[in-house]
Amino acid sequence: MELRISDAAIELVQGDLTELATDAIVNAANAQLQLGGGVAGAIRRKGGPAIQAECDHHGPIRVGEAAITTAGALKARHVIHAVGPRMGVDRPEDALLADATRNSLKLADEHDLKTIAFPAISTGVFGYPIERCATVMLETTLQYLRGRSGLERVVFCLFTPSDYAVFEAEMKKHATGGAT
Repeated sequence: MELRISDAAIELVQGDLTELATDAIVNAANAQLQLGGGVAGAIRRKGGPAIQAECDHHGPIRVGEAAITTAGALKARHVIHAVGPRMGVDRPEDALLADATRNSLKLADEHDLKTIAFPAISTGVFGYPIERCATVMLETTLQYLRGRSGLERVVFCLFTPSDYAVFEAEMKKHATGGAT
């Protein structure tokens, strides 16, 4: 599914984020920027040790912030490491997830990138509800793209069919004007 906003497209895909050949993929990172499990573990395994070596120079960072590194052996050129909130621990969760999303988009623009791909940040071990994640991340991205941005394509890559369905339902609301 695709939604056009200004001169950019927001696209949904179901699959493996580490297989995308976008300018950047976003890692759902922890504050220490240690590539452990989940999305980060897949990035570490496929991208190689160069990514962690660069992370060691950037971390730690605060919840809501983002840092950019090489992508090592991945198809993408860069990895943007965004620290999302831990549900029930980092507050206000929605505002922090919006910050992580917006700061990732800003980093992409600052590095003249045209394409970026996100996972559903914080929905794994951090326990953030997928429905809230879809709402916050899509609304933040739509708002950002309505401003000045050189981004041409923002991809939300959802690993499971059920997560894809949640994001698709949220995106359909925006396509039909049902949400702001």
